[in-house]
Amino acid sequence: MQSLNRFRRFFRYSWLALLVLLLSGCHFDMYNQPSIRTYEPSSFFEDGRGSRPNVEGAVAVNAAFYDEYFLTGLVDGVPGDELPLELTRELLERGQAQYNIWCAVCHGHAGYGVSVIAQRGGIVPANFHQQRLRDASLGHFFNIMTVGVYRGDPEQDGFRSMYSYASRISAEDRWAIAAYIRALQLSQNATIDDVPQDRRGNLGNN
Repeated sequence: MQSLNRFRRFFRYSWLALLVLLLSGCHFDMYNQPSIRTYEPSSFFEDGRGSRPNVEGAVAVNAAFYDEYFLTGLVDGVPGDELPLELTRELLERGQAQYNIWCAVCHGHAGYGVSVIAQRGGIVPANFHQQRLRDASLGHFFNIMTVGVYRGDPEQDGFRSMYSYASRISAEDRWAIAAYIRALQLSQNATIDDVPQDRRGNLGNN
């Protein structure tokens, strides 16, 4: 019985010992670190400076790359026709892949505006092969993808028929899509004279 009481007293006060151990672990080592403060010298580096120069290619906050034409497709508010990327097969294939993901659902895979959305929706998507859009610049297509399309008067009964894709598609991919749209237009309005001489023999095999 006496040993049982002794055990109970031990158990009753053992939590105090545990609390003391826990409190002893609370100190300021994580706050008072041996790290170098701003502008402090340091013998660790050869130049004696504690503050290190920026890593090559680092971009400061609010100082990211900005090229108005590359990001808007506009030159003095007017769509330009220059492709700011190198035109390669890889770029067109990238544009085709992104077009099929984002654009074909409304404009159709061939760009005629024939699609399930066009059949069931109340708005007819643009046909890229109409003369107005065949004459349009690359910057026009890029800018439309960037800002979207608003029809009618915003103050009256206007509505957005195509939302902006700027937050969904990178600028590089929007230019790739614009280049692919131009390739689509050429493919649907080409003549035999547009086909290289050494490729004309392949036409009958397709």
